[in-house]
Amino acid sequence: MIQAVQSLDALVEVYFQLSEGKWHSQRRYYTLKEGETQEVVSDLTVIFLPRGSEELIHLARLHQLEDETALTSGALTTWESNYIGPSPKTLSGSTLFGVRGNLLYRDRGFSTAKPVTAEYHLRDPKTMCLKTEYGGNCFEEEVKLIGTNYRTRQTIISRAGEEQMIGQYLETRVQ
Repeated sequence: MIQAVQSLDALVEVYFQLSEGKWHSQRRYYTLKEGETQEVVSDLTVIFLPRGSEELIHLARLHQLEDETALTSGALTTWESNYIGPSPKTLSGSTLFGVRGNLLYRDRGFSTAKPVTAEYHLRDPKTMCLKTEYGGNCFEEEVKLIGTNYRTRQTIISRAGEEQMIGQYLETRVQ
């Protein structure tokens, strides 16, 4: 069992390293019942974080982990987003990610500023699948690296077992 966890830790570390860089993200959120579509264009920066980095120690503290160096690797993602009709707005922010075993720790969730955890697995070395649950919502995500310059993401948001929203993303490496 320990060997499997070490292998997962090594695989996800490489995944985070391959994700490092600057990305241009184009995405659409489809609200299923209302039939509305929200388009968003973002500039993302992903920074790989090794075990013991100041950011991962901070994340471990947020999650009240006894061992502050328990998170084996992670990433810091910052973004500037422009929401294009029907609800235009501009947002910027960051999310801190760290892993231990098959749990991904975050300093914030998709729709909450509180720390959350997700179960994750790598379907293959370049595809991370996540499942996060809080506030009665379930977020299922797949983030796939395609070659060295593209990522696709899909997010399905459900409440009480019923799908509410789908987000689809194409991200292009710009640096």
